[in-house]
Amino acid sequence: MTEPNEETLQAYLDGELPPQQAAELEAWLEQHPDDAQRLDQWRGQDDALRELWTLPEREPMPSRLLAAARPPARRFSPPWLSQAMAAGLVFALGLGGGWYGRQAYQTEPPAQIASQAMDSLPRQAAMAHVVYSPDIQRPVEIGADQETQMVAWLSRRMRSPITPPRLAQAGYELIGGRLLPGEQGPVAQLMYHDASGQRVTLYVANGARPQAEQGFHFASQGPVNVYYWWERGRGYALSAGMPRGKLAELAALAQRQLAGG
Repeated sequence: MTEPNEETLQAYLDGELPPQQAAELEAWLEQHPDDAQRLDQWRGQDDALRELWTLPEREPMPSRLLAAARPPARRFSPPWLSQAMAAGLVFALGLGGGWYGRQAYQTEPPAQIASQAMDSLPRQAAMAHVVYSPDIQRPVEIGADQETQMVAWLSRRMRSPITPPRLAQAGYELIGGRLLPGEQGPVAQLMYHDASGQRVTLYVANGARPQAEQGFHFASQGPVNVYYWWERGRGYALSAGMPRGKLAELAALAQRQLAGG
């Protein structure tokens, strides 16, 4: 067989190849020990990450992280209440996202309104934000303390490098990231927070820029504001429950780094 690409190798690791193709790949790997070793390294990374994800179930979350993730002015809510609120927000976004998006685009020409309102990137990003950002115990799958592993894993799943932008100069540090299902394949979500516990998420999806659109686009998806743009074959959406102007500054900071990388 011809040399397999990374997508085929990853499908083999995930058990997604047909039996005949898997057998052919195994025979090819026997003749290519370097590639077999690389595959073993990938398998080891996946096993290590699965072990890493189980740690929060066996060990309590450190109190300092709980305190940092919780806004000081907000009273603690029981987990069931947070989950119910998130579910209600997702339901509202699913039904009303189109209306909020339309309001945000009223300053655009009618043709652009029709085109942009059909775009699901800000809606999907906002839904992911309201589902995961309220989570106190496990807001991300892999924490920033394991950033090297997280970046390698997300990059491999996304089929191209993932580079988390640095938002420290704006007061936000990386919490970690997770992998989500998207309309056109895997999607990465990176989460940040500031000293008060305010959380911001960056939604990263593979996909070409529609109709050669450039620059930032804004959408108000229910309680969540979203700035989104396309860069080098990917769509990015920065989401938060914060004023539009402040979010625009964060989005510009992230976009400059991603464009330069």
